[in-house]
Amino acid sequence: MAPINLADHLAQERARANTRRHFLAGASGLLGGLWLAGQEASAAGGGIAVDPARPLLPREPHFAPRATRVIHLHMAGAPSQLELFDHKPDLARLHGQPTPESLLAGRRFAFIQGVPRLLGPVYPFARHGESGQWFSDRLPRLATHADTLCFVKSMVTDQFNHGPAQMLMHTGSQNPGMPSAGAWVTYGLGSPNQDLPGFVVLTSGGKLPDAGKTVWNSGFLPSVFQGVQCRSEGDPVLFLANPSGVSRELRRSMLDAIDSINRETAAEFGDPETITRIAQYELAYRMQATASEAFSLGDETKETHGLYGTEPGRESFANNCLLARRLVERGVRFVQLFDWGWDSHGAAASEALNEGFKGKCRSVDRPLAALLTDLARRGLLDDTLVVWTGEFGRTPMQENRNGKEMAFIGRDHNPGAFTIWLAGGGVKAGHSHGATDDLGYQSVVDPVSVHDLHATILHLLGFDHLRLTYPFSGLNQRLSNVTKPGSRVVREILA
Repeated sequence: MAPINLADHLAQERARANTRRHFLAGASGLLGGLWLAGQEASAAGGGIAVDPARPLLPREPHFAPRATRVIHLHMAGAPSQLELFDHKPDLARLHGQPTPESLLAGRRFAFIQGVPRLLGPVYPFARHGESGQWFSDRLPRLATHADTLCFVKSMVTDQFNHGPAQMLMHTGSQNPGMPSAGAWVTYGLGSPNQDLPGFVVLTSGGKLPDAGKTVWNSGFLPSVFQGVQCRSEGDPVLFLANPSGVSRELRRSMLDAIDSINRETAAEFGDPETITRIAQYELAYRMQATASEAFSLGDETKETHGLYGTEPGRESFANNCLLARRLVERGVRFVQLFDWGWDSHGAAASEALNEGFKGKCRSVDRPLAALLTDLARRGLLDDTLVVWTGEFGRTPMQENRNGKEMAFIGRDHNPGAFTIWLAGGGVKAGHSHGATDDLGYQSVVDPVSVHDLHATILHLLGFDHLRLTYPFSGLNQRLSNVTKPGSRVVREILA
């Protein structure tokens, strides 16, 4: 074998490296060009042209909005509409009777087997307000806002397991990988406050939703539109404070060095996501100075803490409701609250309608009422859309796992009927839309799909849901689901 000439070998390796670099730069430049072309095409079709260097700059919607911000309160696990808002005296009259075969034939259940017995409402109902809205006695404080709320009592979904149903509720698809509603809204509108995330997520109940963090994902949208999970105890964002021995000046110099490398990478490879990443780093740096103030519940008055029932320093739904008001007050575009623990199967006392359910209702009743009161007295409710949801409803029959009577009272999953409510932001106050059958089993008057709800939320924010799009996988994707046409704005609930 001939001896290796080291100089020639190094020269050949440099040539190969340069060839690879030029190829990758050219290919990435082509991909970047395709991305920009897609952005231009999307904007021409009603989508949004976003400056990757300043992705959260405020943008105008398609038409004058009724709402400019959203607070979405999701009760993970699906609270029973039959114990809260959907008054069914016929179900009470038939309590304990075997469920007719006509109601069971062809139905899929998560746990019910055989022939279960009908279960009447566990709690008494009464009318409230001038509008005469029905509430059970579990939410007495919220009931004082009967003339503020707009109920949709005919919601339907096509998913009966928690994870897929939660993804459908929050992303418009039961499959992971799609952008959440909060990501779509911040993509469309940007955010008035450049020092805080446009989309903030707060959790309570001790666990994340069954679908995990997919429900606040940005999917194929630029990552800057993903929900930022914050906390109501400790630092609001993990790693917000600098480590011991690292000054703010040193942090700035470190960030400048990283930015310089990223800008060189962006210039060489043409990937817009690199520019977006620079914007995220800069936002994180600014948040070190602003986030702590925004999340400081100690700034609130004793009267306000009493109104919400807050416990500063602890994770709680009450703390998160007060934080939601503070965040929208400071310009955060979309605030998402998840409260875990509403899956009332009756398999244990903690998830029984006559046990754990009572505690869950107590934990949310005061803060929900306080949030509506606080937003209204600060002049924020008129253009803040508040949305309260579960992922599906509960059955009018009692759950009977393995076909046997259970020790605790619970209901199985029911995708055919559930209730949500909205407030502020351009919806009719003191209004009830749609209806279920006499047992609360199926939505029979003006059914509203999850896609219809998304179309309506976007409409209130000033968007034609068919035109707020983003090119991906050969389609102009949208929140209201391009693969299932027929989504509509529920105009009957608009003020």
